[in-house]
Amino acid sequence: MPSVSLNGETFRKRQQEEAVESRQFLTFLVGAESFAMPIGSIREIIEFGGLTEVPLMPSFLRGVINLRGSVVPVIDLSVRFGRAPTVIAKRTCIIIMELQQDDQQLLLGVMVDAVSAVLSLETDRIEPRPSFGAGIRADFIEGMININERFVVVLDVPRVLSVDELASLLGISSDGVLAGEDREERALRAHAEGRED
Repeated sequence: MPSVSLNGETFRKRQQEEAVESRQFLTFLVGAESFAMPIGSIREIIEFGGLTEVPLMPSFLRGVINLRGSVVPVIDLSVRFGRAPTVIAKRTCIIIMELQQDDQQLLLGVMVDAVSAVLSLETDRIEPRPSFGAGIRADFIEGMININERFVVVLDVPRVLSVDELASLLGISSDGVLAGEDREERALRAHAEGRED
């Protein structure tokens, strides 16, 4: 027969255990450093198979790829962090992200040196972001994870891959190139809306 605690201690303990939420993260390398991002917005991971460079674009935008008929811009995360461009190697890959922008799903590729693993962690294991010493902009950091006495930076994906910021840097509307819409489609849409594009 199961025991019942009259003071409610067993019930409270069970509630606390159920209240501990867990999250999944993809860990990857940029240079020699480990980073992580929540897997919620990750659609897939593909091998680096080359890309088409786009002239007159910021250096962090390495180019575009054709992903099953969709034009997907690819960001070099190393350059986004203010570092040297990623050197293409055997383990270089592109993480395809699905981001939400103005009720629209946008695809964006993120180039990294290598993908490491998927981790499941309780949210209370994520430590607050440091105010200095991480080597990247503080607003890019959601928190830190301690794995085997080494810290892994958890990226704040909406900030790192801010579609609005990227669109303004690129000098385009966020519903244009980043949404995979080509020039002809934009012109037709602009004409239908009664404006010039």
